[in-house]
Amino acid sequence: MRIAATAEEMRELGRELAGLLRPGDLAVLSGPLGAGKTTLVQGIADGLKVRGPITSPTFVIARVHPSLSGGPALVHVDAYRLGGDLEVDDLDLDASLEESVTVVEWGEGLVEGLAEDRLEISIERGETGEERAVRLRGVGARWEGVV
Repeated sequence: MRIAATAEEMRELGRELAGLLRPGDLAVLSGPLGAGKTTLVQGIADGLKVRGPITSPTFVIARVHPSLSGGPALVHVDAYRLGGDLEVDDLDLDASLEESVTVVEWGEGLVEGLAEDRLEISIERGETGEERAVRLRGVGARWEGVV
């Protein structure tokens, strides 16, 4: 577990995570509204050196941020408004999964079937101010010994 005391510390954690992520990786973010999911993705995007700005894709559902440095693109998805597996299938995320880093906010229980290996990131509000508790859980052989 990591503690991020400020939004900037959450972005810094995202930049650190970007150093672990590679094309084909799926990260699933969970946490309540205002927990800092998009803030973490901003840090991941900065670390991956992709075109921004990174904002919550709630109303467009998914955005592709191309690399500015020859690395993988970032596919940023907000599954909050999705009603189930069929709507996830309609996004056709598996088409870009192999060459991109895909990060799905609110994806718990919806997108795990996209990849055998995934990084699950749970964010919870702390007891005071901006503090957040971030838990990482790697699923599958890809993440053995990584997190």
